[in-house]
Amino acid sequence: MGIATLVAFLFSCNSFLKSDINGEPLARVGDTYLYWEEVAAVLGNTITKQDSASVVTNYINNWATKQILLDKAIINLPDEKISEFEQLVSNYRTDLYTRAYKEALINQVEDTIVTQEELNRFYEKEKENFKLKEKIVKLRFIHLPLQFLNTKEVTESLRRFEQEDIRYLDSIGVQFKKLNFNDSLWVPASRVIEEIPPLNIDNEDRYLKKSQFFELEDAMGVYLTKVNDVLGVNEIAPLSYVEPRIRQVLLNRRKLDYIRKLETEIIDEATKEKVFEVYEK
Repeated sequence: MGIATLVAFLFSCNSFLKSDINGEPLARVGDTYLYWEEVAAVLGNTITKQDSASVVTNYINNWATKQILLDKAIINLPDEKISEFEQLVSNYRTDLYTRAYKEALINQVEDTIVTQEELNRFYEKEKENFKLKEKIVKLRFIHLPLQFLNTKEVTESLRRFEQEDIRYLDSIGVQFKKLNFNDSLWVPASRVIEEIPPLNIDNEDRYLKKSQFFELEDAMGVYLTKVNDVLGVNEIAPLSYVEPRIRQVLLNRRKLDYIRKLETEIIDEATKEKVFEVYEK
């Protein structure tokens, strides 16, 4: 059957896409056959007939090339190399199945809730391991267009940042290029430098200081920044900054503990039911 006829058949018979009643082979290399359903699974329901002809041809040719090379490899490679590969394939198959099974069991029972008490306890115990590798800062900033008319009023409001100032800044925020009013959040200095291009590693110590207010300008606009707090390299990172990392560590530990317990229980049960035995030499 030609490729065009094959494609027409695939599109005209919807039931074929679900199962191949006849089990008719499409191609053969030696004693190995390629069946219709494999090609149907690749085609799906979104490919046009014209595109499908090319897809089917490529699929058959790629399948045949791999199969021919595999057959030649089995014939020509040394026996010890084939045995080595067979062992690798067997190990991979075992790992694939067991990993999937363990993940399925973990997903059924996994508790993803980490309490604040757990976070605090871990942080206090391990805080020496959370020394900063770069400066972090708390700040608020506004990026204004160069032609902005009320720079003075915005500057004063950003400095004071009282309730009335916040309401005012929020009301005209659509006129700003960028803004960040969350000055309780710790952010890396490198991220600040990305947001404020006139700031760089050569001048950051001059501007990124506690309680500092600064104004910088470039061709893209004016940057108004109020720094609330700064922590430097080798200082202990605050809990709020490393909390996501701690949470993930605790969840990973919980997962490993469950896997170890599961493996122990599996061995014990198999031994008890005489499914697993170790023979003495």
